[in-house]
Amino acid sequence: MAKLIKNFINGTFYEPLTKEYIKNFNPAIGEAYMQVPSSAADDIEMAVRAAQRAWVSWSKFSIEKRARILIRIADLIEQNLEEFAIAETEDTGKPITLSRTVDIPRSAANFRFFGTAIRHFASESHAMEGQGINYTLRKPIGIVGCISPWNLPLYLFSWKIAPALAAGNCVIGKPSEVTPRTAFMLSEIAKEAGMPNGVLNIVHGLGPKVGKAIVEHPEIKAISFTGGSQTGVEIAKKAGPMLKKMSLELGGKNPNIIFADCDFDKMLSTTLRSSFRNQGQICLCGSRIFVERPLLERFKTEFAAKAYMMKVGDPMDKETVIGSLVSENHLNKVLHYVELAKEEGGTILTGGKQMRIKGRCSRGWFMEPTIIADLPYDCRTNQEEIFGPVVTIIPFDEEAEVIQMANSVEYGLSASVWTQNLTRAHKMAEQLEAGIVWINTWMMRDLRTPFGGVKNSGLGREGGWEALRFFTEPKNVCIAY
Repeated sequence: MAKLIKNFINGTFYEPLTKEYIKNFNPAIGEAYMQVPSSAADDIEMAVRAAQRAWVSWSKFSIEKRARILIRIADLIEQNLEEFAIAETEDTGKPITLSRTVDIPRSAANFRFFGTAIRHFASESHAMEGQGINYTLRKPIGIVGCISPWNLPLYLFSWKIAPALAAGNCVIGKPSEVTPRTAFMLSEIAKEAGMPNGVLNIVHGLGPKVGKAIVEHPEIKAISFTGGSQTGVEIAKKAGPMLKKMSLELGGKNPNIIFADCDFDKMLSTTLRSSFRNQGQICLCGSRIFVERPLLERFKTEFAAKAYMMKVGDPMDKETVIGSLVSENHLNKVLHYVELAKEEGGTILTGGKQMRIKGRCSRGWFMEPTIIADLPYDCRTNQEEIFGPVVTIIPFDEEAEVIQMANSVEYGLSASVWTQNLTRAHKMAEQLEAGIVWINTWMMRDLRTPFGGVKNSGLGREGGWEALRFFTEPKNVCIAY
């Protein structure tokens, strides 16, 4: 195997204390090409001790000094964008164009945004009608744990680490063991940017070992996690009794609601993206497409034709739109849901099968973009998160009907609504059970806005002031006149 990834603890690169490693696969070629540390609780203990030592000086760093380091990290990511993009694509199987134009630039933007935002972060004051005044101080928590998923590796890792560092915390980070490469590269960048030793520690390994050790360590006072809902429940069971702060961004089964009065061409091109971007492996993808009945047949015909023409292929080919799924196990899981949909009475309009790509990717884990119709809204296929290039089409007649169907799942992360009726748009946005509602768009993100879901899609919010508030503890000071 070509390369050995190491843990980053106290500004130094270490092999895991276990001396054990996990194979890391390039999913587009179906072969192991790296080894990742299989760390354990002792490695986390080592990282916590380093963070405790670093905290003494880091807690005294000025906001300006912290901001300069974060912005320097952003600069270095941008300067090495192509190297980061290639690594992200080789690790995940996503198209190189997506890594170049979205994942890596947004990762740099996260560090730049929070490096700037912390300079403008303000707290409240409350006058008491001639009696006195209250003001709020916000202090860093101390040592925090940041655990990120495999689908947007550097983007979501930086989304957590940047505000935690900006707020003045020391971080124990765990990237996904499935896609660890750009997190390893980030540790090299952080060192070059002048990050003090022990402030940022990145420990690689499996969730049941490394993630569990982070969640259970008594000196780690807050947990920011993005991943599956069941894992989030297990984290809450452990961290809750320890009274740790938690931010849990979990799964989704998002509705995309299309009314007959929509801008059809804009809706169709955006729906293709919201269905199949990153092979459907984004928690915000609109996997349930509700179509008002007068538009149903036209939509089914044109949407299936467009999806059929999407280029599935080598992620390094700039013409590729859909790359490989992240692992063989995940591919098999998604294919299993297609078989389930058939059993539940679904009709496959296009796709539904694994794809064999010629050339170097002949052993990769690819799948056709898949569209399924004729399923009841409450069947398992329409209720459970699939997290792949699979969407369903469900007709509706009335607003109340589609609201009921859209809200029927246990998730509530995001929703999209397509209509030219402004009153309807506002009404739908209010009634949909979701943390984010897009009107006539999808994935239009402003880093200042709160991000997160309701129901089983999570706990708390990320982004903007919400992230900086999460990574600080408020203290009220009351002064009598």
